[in-house]
Amino acid sequence: MPPLLSHSSSSLSLLRPLLPIKFPFYPPSFLKSQFCPRSPPAHLFKPSLSRQVSTRSFPSIRGSRSSVSMESSSPEPTVSLDSVTQDLKNQTLGPDDVSKAKLKLEDLNWDHSFVRALPGDPRADTIPRQVMHACYTKVLPSAEVENPELVAWSDSVADLFDLDPKEFERPDFPLLFSGASPLVGALPYAQCYGGHQFGMWAGQLGDGRAITLGEVVNSKSERWELQLKGSGRTPYSRFADGLAVLRSSIREFLCSEAMHCLGIPTTRALSLVTTGKYVTRDMFYDGNAKEEPGAIVCRVAPSFLRFGSYQIHASRGKEDLEIVRALADYAIRHHFPHIENMNKSESLSFSTGDEDHSVVDLTSNKYAAWTVEIAERTASMIASWQGVGFTHGVMNTDNMSILGLTIDYGPFGFLDAFDPSFTPNTTDLPGRRYCFANQPDIGLWNIAQFTATLSTAKLINDKEADYAMERYGNKFMDEYQAMMTRKLGLPKYNKQLINKLLNNMAVDKVDYTNFFRLLSNVKADPKIPEDELLVPLKAALLDIGQERKEAWISWVQSYVHELAASGISDEQRKAQMDSVNPKYVLRNYLCQTAIDAAEQGDFREVRRLLKLMERPYDEQPGMEKYARLPPAWAYRPGVCMLSCSS
Repeated sequence: MPPLLSHSSSSLSLLRPLLPIKFPFYPPSFLKSQFCPRSPPAHLFKPSLSRQVSTRSFPSIRGSRSSVSMESSSPEPTVSLDSVTQDLKNQTLGPDDVSKAKLKLEDLNWDHSFVRALPGDPRADTIPRQVMHACYTKVLPSAEVENPELVAWSDSVADLFDLDPKEFERPDFPLLFSGASPLVGALPYAQCYGGHQFGMWAGQLGDGRAITLGEVVNSKSERWELQLKGSGRTPYSRFADGLAVLRSSIREFLCSEAMHCLGIPTTRALSLVTTGKYVTRDMFYDGNAKEEPGAIVCRVAPSFLRFGSYQIHASRGKEDLEIVRALADYAIRHHFPHIENMNKSESLSFSTGDEDHSVVDLTSNKYAAWTVEIAERTASMIASWQGVGFTHGVMNTDNMSILGLTIDYGPFGFLDAFDPSFTPNTTDLPGRRYCFANQPDIGLWNIAQFTATLSTAKLINDKEADYAMERYGNKFMDEYQAMMTRKLGLPKYNKQLINKLLNNMAVDKVDYTNFFRLLSNVKADPKIPEDELLVPLKAALLDIGQERKEAWISWVQSYVHELAASGISDEQRKAQMDSVNPKYVLRNYLCQTAIDAAEQGDFREVRRLLKLMERPYDEQPGMEKYARLPPAWAYRPGVCMLSCSS
């Protein structure tokens, strides 16, 4: 087994020497995690272009909604590699597309490039086993259904692959999207992959309850993979049943769409179908199993390839290393074509800063350029998570998309009271490896495992791997600082002001979403009397004593001083801040309210939440109750924290 694939420690000290860690912006006194990477090295890579490169060459996926100038914290400007891929947030129809033909399900333009290009399992049974030398197993959905019902759907996802929204009204739609009836043109399979789970190499994992129907190519030649989650056993199910319950399916459906509308790269959800059957689940793994309604979500993404899709083959020795190369070639050809077509006359050369003055030339090795873009997309995605207070909860390498998409919504959670050590996953206790504050470091740890895999397959060398990790660090810090600058409406990044704010918020357990939304009401007037400074924030600063009140007054005075120097009007700044600080996020208690009603057969709250989350940055008069602080019952296990059970 390659050395890095066998590491079981969560410490980053085992990785290559040049890692841009730790990301020091959360109050250390509030972190309970044992995940403590070492300090940054004395010297890091300093990229320098041999010539000016157009930013059209490598755009990154960005979730930002407005731009404010930012003072860089780096002594030298760093080069951002931008890809030509359009931001996934902009997957909407333009005016030229309104009149294009909408398709029936039978007329979808199916393609099966993954199955065509890559080696498959010669067997098609679902007996749990090690699937060797293969990227997938052809397997049919097998979940039992009894009067399945379509309970929620997304018209905007249907638009992605030209599906007529009227198709949701078909009587057979629930049968087709529960897998009970075959879709014309589909070629179902389950993907083989491995991964590190909680820092431990877990070996083969794979799609244990998700079955891909195939890829649909739309009128823009965009490729969209459709996948049914909870549709039955596969060879990767191990000893599980391959099914999903309504509780977890509602969460995945709603959060997929909520994250997209927040501007965060994510997989999408087309439909939610109940099976009419019950599934036995032990939610807390404590021996108290119960029956829950079954359900199936149709997930949609350009690809569901993960870091673990590559790791599994590198872990199996020389015989499977060519599969790693084939998978990389496939991904570049279909999902990173700008790298395949990179013009070698436009040199992208970067000095490593080593004593030998060696250079990383990304145009000479497409796999290195590809790795760097994956690292940057991952960094950008995680920075956007931190911006809205999203905690994924299960950042295993099998849950990391090579496209930089948020994938696999299990025990996720949005911050309520600001707590850097918050984890929504009961399985993550007590170590809190995947807590909110650790997410940037874990992203880098996962990138290190991915680069180790590609190094084992001799697709990249050590310097290229180190450079990809360096770019992750630089990209994350650039995006994080820009995002926090926008959230506070500042003219430039102010590390001291922001760190003091986060410390105050952690001390007083201030609601993350509501505080930043209220912050736009602060006026840039240094003459405001001291006893009126906290009035715009009073709804968020609850039950604070005199000492803490003085700390907040001091911070607001410094903040107002910064705002006053910007020259931006209060109205303009408020509009800019409200466009990046959401009024509504999918808090766990809102999900639970919808789940409780749905389990009684009432799906109106699921649909209402879906509609609400389409415009999270708008005030939406009449919906204010959905921005309230969680009620007392929301802090019970199973609401604020969940296990991986679904």
